[in-house]
Amino acid sequence: MNPPARRRWRRVDGVLLLDKPSGISSNDALQKARRLFSAEKAGHTGTLDPLASGLLPLCFGEATKFSADLLDADKTYEATLRLGATTTTADAEGEVLEWRPVNVGEAEVAAALPRFTGAIEQVPPMYSALKRDGRPLYELARQGVEVERAARAVFIHELTLLGVSGEDVSIRVTCSKGTYVRTLAEDIGAALGCGAHLVALRRTRVGPLDLAGARTLADIEACAEEAQDGLLLPVDTLLAGLPPVVLDAAAALRFGNGNPVAADLAGPCRVYADGRLLGLGRGDGAGLLHPKRLVAR
Repeated sequence: MNPPARRRWRRVDGVLLLDKPSGISSNDALQKARRLFSAEKAGHTGTLDPLASGLLPLCFGEATKFSADLLDADKTYEATLRLGATTTTADAEGEVLEWRPVNVGEAEVAAALPRFTGAIEQVPPMYSALKRDGRPLYELARQGVEVERAARAVFIHELTLLGVSGEDVSIRVTCSKGTYVRTLAEDIGAALGCGAHLVALRRTRVGPLDLAGARTLADIEACAEEAQDGLLLPVDTLLAGLPPVVLDAAAALRFGNGNPVAADLAGPCRVYADGRLLGLGRGDGAGLLHPKRLVAR
């Protein structure tokens, strides 16, 4: 019996809220999902480490034009850090650098967390995708090379203690773009005097998008091909945090051809006409709305 024929690559437009499993890279997850949908064009909105699981919004077709808009969004994670050991990568995938006795309990952990809320500075880890002279830092780290990294300002909106079980501490953190939860775990361990590293990480929110509506790769595989597109959210899901602007037919034609139209607003917005998303616009505050990224007709 011949195996079932695969669909040819096809145009698919929409957003998939994927619940990425731990153990695979974000790109591997993207490519698996892309093949399952036979999507011609796909991209993600920011990577999750292989160790991490949870919300990974994937964009297909026209939605890829707006994927960058989530890169700057705040994110929420649930994390578990293990006290008493530091590692080369600040997480469970690295080699242990040092063991220390753990002489702190829940009260000491709870007292330490407030110093890591609000505006803080982090030194990015060597095992990261940041580049030095065109090379990712993780490549240098694998060669045993360590270079100086400047501290970067990040913002921790929320840092909640969920529980302490032995040497494992569970926290929830809502943070700005560029925050390394691995580094946060390491810094908390340093503040407690016993060291720590990250052993589990799950992302539960990206901007306005929530893990509650996410699908797993197994969900997609189990779905009949003709019903798979029903798992996708509309393209404008990525722009849900922006105010909507509705244009009449004449203005929509001008806007869709890349020309500014009259509108009394300032800042970015999502633009519609006749119930259809036209794209992303930006009001200049001086009476004109300029097209920034347009959806193909």
